[in-house]
Amino acid sequence: TAAAFDNPDYAAIVIHNYRWRLSLADGERRYNGLEQRLAVRPVIKVPTITLDAERDPFTAQPGDGSSYRNMFTGAYEHRLLRGIGHNLPQEAPTAFAQAVVDVDYFS
Repeated sequence: TAAAFDNPDYAAIVIHNYRWRLSLADGERRYNGLEQRLAVRPVIKVPTITLDAERDPFTAQPGDGSSYRNMFTGAYEHRLLRGIGHNLPQEAPTAFAQAVVDVDYFS
């Protein structure tokens, strides 16, 4: 990840991403079709483990996953990672990797 900081476009890309997430900027038009498909909130049928970081400042309130549980029809598990912030793969690499490995057992 540190190598990304050397990209001269890094700051502009990150700022644009947050503006887009807050609906303050347009996204890439080439992805509009995918955005429209996702906007209808299709049910996810594959086995899934969702992760919630307890200290993520961008999440209103970490929880038990029940607020979006109905979006998953396959095997499902939710994990709350205590003491973890915004970047799960970097802050909790073992727990993140374990979730990837564990979801395979659902199949």
